[in-house]
Order: sequence, then C-alpha cells, then structure tokens
Amino acid sequence: MKQETPHYTRDLVDFLADLKPSELSAAVFDRARYLLLDYLGVAIRGSCAESSAPVYRMIERVAAPGSATVIGKSIRTLPGHAALANGTAAHAIELDDTHNAGSIHLGVVMFSTALAVLETLPDLQPDQFFTAVTAGYEAAARIAMAVQPKEHYLLGFHPTATCGVFGAAVTASKLLGLNASRMLSAVGIAGSMAAGSLEFLSDGAWTKRLHPGLAAQNGNQAALLAAEGFRGPSRILEGRDGFLHGYSRQPLPDLLTINLGQSFEILRTSVKPHACCRYMQGPIDAILALVHEHDIRPAQVRQIEVAVLEAGWPLVVEPRAQKYDPRSIVEAQFSMPYGAAVAVIDRAAGLDQFNQARLQSPDVRAFIGKVVMIKNSDIEKTFPAEWPAVVSIHLEDVRSFEKMIRHPKGDPQNPLSWPELITKFRGLAGYVLPLDRCEKIVGHVTAADSLAGLPALCTPYEN
Repeated sequence: MKQETPHYTRDLVDFLADLKPSELSAAVFDRARYLLLDYLGVAIRGSCAESSAPVYRMIERVAAPGSATVIGKSIRTLPGHAALANGTAAHAIELDDTHNAGSIHLGVVMFSTALAVLETLPDLQPDQFFTAVTAGYEAAARIAMAVQPKEHYLLGFHPTATCGVFGAAVTASKLLGLNASRMLSAVGIAGSMAAGSLEFLSDGAWTKRLHPGLAAQNGNQAALLAAEGFRGPSRILEGRDGFLHGYSRQPLPDLLTINLGQSFEILRTSVKPHACCRYMQGPIDAILALVHEHDIRPAQVRQIEVAVLEAGWPLVVEPRAQKYDPRSIVEAQFSMPYGAAVAVIDRAAGLDQFNQARLQSPDVRAFIGKVVMIKNSDIEKTFPAEWPAVVSIHLEDVRSFEKMIRHPKGDPQNPLSWPELITKFRGLAGYVLPLDRCEKIVGHVTAADSLAGLPALCTPYEN
C-alpha cells in the first residue's frame, strides 16, 4: 500500500487558522507586547533613515489616501503601502528582532502587516491582534528552520523576505477572519511572492531594508486575494516545485509541524542591543566585556581574533577586501572587522558608531587591520539553537584575554529586561517624538485593554 505524502502545508495552516487566544499562555502575550514595543522604537527611529525617504515619496506620488498610518510621518495610505513603508523603515537601522534558529527577522514583517490591518478593524481586540502576530511568527520561523538558514544563504536568499511573506499571509488572514481553506490559499499565493536576494552585500545597496516591507505588503495582498476566492497551491511548501525544494539543497520539512502547539517560536526570538547584523552581536558582546573587565585601551591592542559562525561568514567576513574597507553604512552593518574596531575604540556599537562620519574616521580605519577573523569548530556545535562567539584580544605587552559568549545579550536566555527594553525604546523613539508621546506609547503597549489609536501615536504630526 502506497504511503501518503505528508501534507505539511495544510497541517501547519490548519493549526494556525484554528489557533485561539485562549490557547496561548500569559508568557506568549507578554512576549508579543515586548516585541511590539521593540518594533515600534526601531520603526520610529528608522523613519529618519536615508533609505526610508524614497519609499515615502513613492507612496505620496502613486498611492491613494487610506486609513493606515505610516509610522513617523504624516502620511495615511492603503494598508499595503503602509506595511511596505513601515517594514522598510524598521529594518533600516539593524536593531529589529531575530529568531535564532531560523536566522530571520520576524517582528519587522509581522507587526508591519498587523498594524496596517489594525486600523481597518476598529473593533479588533488586543488578544486577537497578538494571536494573529504569534501565528505569523510561528509560520515564518518554522519555514525558515525547515529551509535551513545556512543552505538558504548559500543560494543567495534572505529568509526575512522569502520566509517572512508566508508569516505575513498568515497574520493578515487571521486578522481578516479567513477560514483554514482560504488561509491555505493565501499561503499558497504567498509562495509566488517569496523573493529576497542577498546581492545587496556586493555593494551596500538598500534592498535588504526593503525586504520585510515587501514581505508585509505581499502577505497582506495574498490574504486579500484569498478572501475574494483566489486559489493558491495547497502544497506550496513541500510540493515538487514548492518552496523547500526550490530554496534549499537540504530542506528539513519535518520542522514545519514537529511539536506544533507545544510551545511557540515567538518565545525563542531575540532582540538586538547593537545596530548591526545579528551574526556580529555575540562577538561585540565579548569585545565589550573584555575591554571593560580589563580596561583595555585601543593603543594597547596588538591584535584581536574574532570567531564568527560559519553561517555568518559570507555575510560579515567575506569578501575580505570589502569587509576590511567598508564604504557605506550598509557595508559597515555587515562588516565584523568594522564592528570589532568601533567596539574597542568607542566601547559601543550603536547608531552613533554605524554612521557615515564614524565610518570615515582615521582611528577606526587604522584599527580595522588589527582584527583577524577565524573559524572555530567549537561554536558550531550548538548552532542554530545557540549563537556562540569567541574573541581573543592580544596586547602589546604580550598579555592575552579571551571571552566566549554562549548567548548574546537580547537572547531569550540572556534577555533585555522590560526596563532595559523600555530604555532602548525611549532612546530610539525619543529621537523623533517628545518624551510624553513615548510614554503614551509604552502605556498603550503594556496595557491590556486596547490597541486602538496606537499607530497614530507613533507620528509627531498627530495627537
């Protein structure tokens, strides 16, 4: 008797379509609010990024007015365009959340989708909103894990874009009240929108910043099409010509549904304290720990050896000539030698370090040559469940110091506390908004009663 092929797409969608607020723990809702506040701070500050401005101008030129708020601006437009703008802005400064095992930025896609739809649904309850977001996180994270991030990167794809669009379709479908059959079509439609090239790495282009905005916009569009009866393929993930086979040489389809419902991937999502690629966070933590513990000054340093995970090697280490001579902010955000240099010199790796002026500073340029990139098999053993890093600093006086980081700051195992997260939010949002507006947003997110009016609070132009 022929064994039936598992229907991974349908099983995943059936579970997520039926997921109810009552089935989520208090910890899940707390984490969802926590990640929403993190997203808002990053999106508000990201609205000032140079790469965000062309998106706003394009929307004002071509889009009809609508109900959805463009964060940080006076623009109100159609939900899809708001999702595009907000997702792009929130990814511009490299401070958005990351799911470790999937190597994917989830919140920048899911919250961009959900907030745009929220303003068309005035009666939507907070628990429904956060359930839809949690479902989107679950879908995108599981798909990213199943495609295997390292394999996905080797083929030139960015999982935030390619896998994120499926999560956006799930989030939008739940907010729109689609049944399992129509959500399945939405996910199937999203499969034809799964795009996102890593070619931005070659010259510091802005397209990576656009990826989550496009994923949010397209996922919303897929759900709207499915709501009107447009049909998508039902085996888009595991089918012969489906996503897993097309986007990975070694997919692991069982990860789409294994232990489904026992826990939720939103609980395994990290936040970033440093304004750069996720693969640079652990090494920077190690450098900062060493320079503070031993009061190391830049002039004392002879050499720094930095061990980076192999999956991050093509992102932050190679090509060597570019990584040791970054010319744009994007190139700096993906240069481990640059990140190591500013961490030693400035004892920080925030937005003040990842800007054009600091990038051109002679002291940073001179120090980059002291950074040696190495591979270390020991840190590969627990990846991607853990993202370890090892750094050794060798001084001119022949002393050496080494530090291993198992869980970078911001990981669920080494989290920013709520007060620390609120401090991060204030530092980012306060660049754009007055303090009283920032406090209103914090109160709105942490309160349990309503999210109505939240997007409008995230612009200096409205009360």
